[in-house]
Amino acid sequence: MRKSLAALTLLVATLGLAEGCAPVPLPHYAASPTKRVEELLVDSENMRMLGDEWERFWFLDQPSHMTPFRTHGGLGP
Repeated sequence: MRKSLAALTLLVATLGLAEGCAPVPLPHYAASPTKRVEELLVDSENMRMLGDEWERFWFLDQPSHMTPFRTHGGLGP
C-alpha cells in the first residue's frame, strides 16, 4: 500500500512540475530571424505603451503644480 501511494505521489509531482504539452519550456520567440525581429518589436512597443499607461494611471503625465508659475489645467478663463 505504501509503495503504491509513494508511486502515485511521485507521478502526481512529476506531472505537476511538467505542466503543459512539453516537459521542457518552449522558447518564447520564433527561430526565423525575420519573425523573431517582428515579435521583439511588438513586445518592445507593448512595454513602451505599458510605461505610458503607468504614468497616466498615477497622474505623472500631468503638469506639475510645484512650479513658480501659475499652471491652469482646467477649462475656462
